[in-house]
Amino acid sequence: MLFEDFFQALTSPSLRAVVAHWGAARGARAMPSWQQLSPARMARQLPIIWVYKYDAAGSHFTGRLAGDVITRGFAKSFRGTRLEDLHPATTLPTVHAYMTRVVREPSLYMCRGVLFRQADRTGSGERIMLPLAGDGVHGDGVLGASDYHYPVANADYAPIELLTEGEQWHSLAPGIAAAA
Repeated sequence: MLFEDFFQALTSPSLRAVVAHWGAARGARAMPSWQQLSPARMARQLPIIWVYKYDAAGSHFTGRLAGDVITRGFAKSFRGTRLEDLHPATTLPTVHAYMTRVVREPSLYMCRGVLFRQADRTGSGERIMLPLAGDGVHGDGVLGASDYHYPVANADYAPIELLTEGEQWHSLAPGIAAAA
């Protein structure tokens, strides 16, 4: 799947805006760095965005930020919080494996359908994960966004269990040209 196909597959206007900005920020590089992204260019999408730093040596993810909509569901700030302190043990291996694939392969990820479950309630929509790289080549972070429909996310109700319905992957392996 080409970058344009990935972009066209998204139905959420908010996620399309995030992907368009990511593509423009990377230019001719395989991936943009965190510093190349402009929060002002994604101001409307910031409430649904979440970002992690990746430590390749320890294979750890640490939160950089999460928008209001995302933070409300977890009832905790992502900033400086390790991935394992945000996700229950039942889904942590899957979340970690997916984010690792995004940064190490590197690849673009999207899913559509039921995105998460919280006890007996589910939230539906679309989720994306895009790699970040300080040097443009070696993944060192994940920019994610989740645009979903859910009555009220309340972390006191139950832990959020991420689901991966309707997934699509797009490899950014070396040699694939950047989007124009």
